[in-house]
Amino acid sequence: GGWVAVMATTMVVCAIIGIVIELLAYRPLRNRPKLTVLITAIGVSLLIEYTCQHKAFFGASQKAFPKLLPAGNFTMGGLSFNTTQFVVLGVTLVLLAALTFIVKRTRIGMAMRAVSHNSAAASLMGISNSFIISFTFGLGSALAGAGGILYALNYPSIDPLMGVMPGLKAFVAAVLGGIGNIPGAALGGLLLGTVETFVNGSQWSTYKDAIAFAILI
Repeated sequence: GGWVAVMATTMVVCAIIGIVIELLAYRPLRNRPKLTVLITAIGVSLLIEYTCQHKAFFGASQKAFPKLLPAGNFTMGGLSFNTTQFVVLGVTLVLLAALTFIVKRTRIGMAMRAVSHNSAAASLMGISNSFIISFTFGLGSALAGAGGILYALNYPSIDPLMGVMPGLKAFVAAVLGGIGNIPGAALGGLLLGTVETFVNGSQWSTYKDAIAFAILI
């Protein structure tokens, strides 16, 4: 039960942070070229990562993540699993289903798709573009927070730069599955993870990350 409270709190805090970042950093650039927004995104990520390394916040050293789940190992078809892996997979599927439902089956999801497709037409139809964009940032940031907790459950050593490589690989997975395609991104992540697992067990294990980005290319 403790890990559920931790994840819920993290998702709420990250959603608020995402909305504030959109308000301060992205909203003033809404009508600027896409490259400007991309550069700003990189700048914001670096600002957060390196600010968090200051001793007034979290510090630069790695810290142990508390064990929130009881230990337990299972064997299935010659493969070994533990409790954490089952929980991570289960929660991921639930969050994926919830996101798909919100985007595809709700009025706010329809508004999100409308703003993405044609923001001017959406505005003429009475949709508040600012609210929808802020909601989207909040939703995405909440899911990023959940992803951080799930990652830390599997790899219980945390530091301010721990999200760099998973974030880049998430981008690879999204491109692989098709930008804007939610099930496709999930399948892209599974495919990338499968490839990395096989590479990790071979003589090419030192090139695991390079192969992931070769897939992107």
